[in-house]
Amino acid sequence: MTIPRQPIAHRAPPKRAPRTRAPHVAPGPVSLEEVREEAQDCQACPLWANATQTVFGEGPEHARIMLVGEQPGDQEDRSGHPFVGPAGRLLDRALQEAGIERDMVYVTNAVKHFKWEPRGKRRMHKKPGEGEIAACHQWLERELQLVAPALVVAMGATAARALLGRATPIEANRGHLSAFAGEMQILVTVHPSYLLRVPDDARASAYARFVQDLKLAAPFAERFSDRNGNA
Repeated sequence: MTIPRQPIAHRAPPKRAPRTRAPHVAPGPVSLEEVREEAQDCQACPLWANATQTVFGEGPEHARIMLVGEQPGDQEDRSGHPFVGPAGRLLDRALQEAGIERDMVYVTNAVKHFKWEPRGKRRMHKKPGEGEIAACHQWLERELQLVAPALVVAMGATAARALLGRATPIEANRGHLSAFAGEMQILVTVHPSYLLRVPDDARASAYARFVQDLKLAAPFAERFSDRNGNA
């Protein structure tokens, strides 16, 4: 099945010697763990050279909900786990308020390496480009195939671009479910890091709206609980 594409001081690490080729995802049915292991050696775009490691998705193998963000940040790059920094902690709180347990969802990013630029002694996030999104799509596609969620939540413009294959205005497309691929549906919303940048006087309402978007996904989490006898 092919999924349509619809303050710590840091110094830049030394460039690593390039390997002979980028890894290739074998065709046919493989496990999520096998794909995760292959992705660790990915050099399909230049981002691997300055990243600490590939940050692959995590969560139940057959989660009903998959959350897709943009790329790992500084803390994610160092830990190897997605959404563990400030945006991840905000996401955890929003999921809880929406009635969704974090361990019920599969969480990943459109791009698996941290793209950054030095700013004094800090590593500052830099938005991935089209070529980097395209190069990393092979891993996102395999995650979609193997997890086979009922609902995919695109958090932010990069995630929506990677999933839908085109620039997708967030405000015009958020707040409702849409058909995606096969029996999957998609929900477009903001990335939680956006909420960290909203002016103080508007942050509470922006956060409440994000929670409201996530509440549309809550019924899918309930079905996951029922299926696994955990409700």
